[in-house]
Amino acid sequence: MKANLTVADQIRSAFSAAMSVMYRNEVPAYGKLMELVAQVNDDVLVRNPELRIRLSQTDALARISDERHGAIRVGTRSELTMIRRIFAVMGMHPVGYYDLSTAGVPVHATAFRPIGEEPLSVNPFRVFASLLRLDLIADEALRREAAAILEARQIFTAEAIALTEKAECDGTLSAPDAKRFVSEVLETFRWHGEAHVNSGMYKRLHDAHRLIADVVSFRGPHINHLTPRTLDIDQVQKLMPANGISPKAVIEGPPRRRCPILLRQTSFKALEEPVKFWDVGNNLGMGAHTARFGEVEQRGIALTKKGRALYDELLREVHHRIRPAPDGSNATEYQTVLSEIFQAFPDSWNDIRRLQLGYFRYTLTNHVKRKIGSVDVEALIAEGVIRFDPITYEDFLPVSAAGIFQSNLGDNAQHTFEANPSQKNFESDLGVPVLDEFDHYAAMEQASLDACLAASTLTLAAERV
Repeated sequence: MKANLTVADQIRSAFSAAMSVMYRNEVPAYGKLMELVAQVNDDVLVRNPELRIRLSQTDALARISDERHGAIRVGTRSELTMIRRIFAVMGMHPVGYYDLSTAGVPVHATAFRPIGEEPLSVNPFRVFASLLRLDLIADEALRREAAAILEARQIFTAEAIALTEKAECDGTLSAPDAKRFVSEVLETFRWHGEAHVNSGMYKRLHDAHRLIADVVSFRGPHINHLTPRTLDIDQVQKLMPANGISPKAVIEGPPRRRCPILLRQTSFKALEEPVKFWDVGNNLGMGAHTARFGEVEQRGIALTKKGRALYDELLREVHHRIRPAPDGSNATEYQTVLSEIFQAFPDSWNDIRRLQLGYFRYTLTNHVKRKIGSVDVEALIAEGVIRFDPITYEDFLPVSAAGIFQSNLGDNAQHTFEANPSQKNFESDLGVPVLDEFDHYAAMEQASLDACLAASTLTLAAERV
């Protein structure tokens, strides 16, 4: 079914396209990565015509290699609230709460994304937005100074704010206003090679944590990466060096499987970029900053709470035996252990469905020749009356996100913070509660099953965890 394009969908599509052009101009290596991903995806679809057919039925095949997400980091409650309002104009809503402090990154986050099936099929672009946890900075004096620096800046243009307020008041934007809105919001995500702190303050922030320096030192949160989707992340990782791209040591997430689960991610190493510092006496000094990179993702099925518990248990077992070294020296051994331990996770779609480990979308097939009486779903699946397809995981994994961040903070930049999740405080800063991803996927699955039953006059009861 062709999705209906709403104004929010149009704005989101225009914004993601504009971001892509801007980022390719700012980070040329990202353009090379996009070309590589498109090449790999084309090769996969040629080798696997069945996958091409399935994607054409359940996904937006024409834009399979396009950007699927980006990431930004903001510093204050007011910045987080405003970015939420801006993304709402694009039809993007906060889904999930992620505490990255347990993995040595002083932020917590949510993902802004479309949530309906039609908006996702039009454009699934999402932004992983992190809020700096100043409370995790041990140096009280530095914490106060950083807070003052953040409070003094304005990361949004006056017109971006005015157009957001207009959209909230009118419920939409005209085409000219929407075009201006995209242009104005883009300024928040643009790279600025001039810090608004002096070199001494930058060093203090950097020594506390490189990510703190990235958030506090600049006048805007500049997009720190964009991410296309690949159908074979292992091949992309393998081909990066031959294309002049230096990849991180290991792919984050689960191992390669016949039936992909959740999310696998890799990236090229962050760029060292020149930065100007205005020091004492208004003297211009030059330095460097490392933060921006290109990422690739391969998405699998969304897991139920039961499936996610199994995934987390297996990942803990992996990390109990081995953790990937920042310099990649044990990458082969890590992948071997990861694959070995994850053999305990079923690797067929029917087993995943039967054991209630993942969420599926149910549809009627062309085998329906008659009205069917009250029978169970398993019998209908066996008869070929109902088919099931995995629901794609549209969200993130905190351990994987932290792994990507840490790999771009320098080989020896390892930090520890006391585990301190604070979803209530985050939602207070955000201004709204985040959507629970498990409830969302369960509702999608149940709605698809209900539609099958209603369409075929079936009166079945289905219960999923």
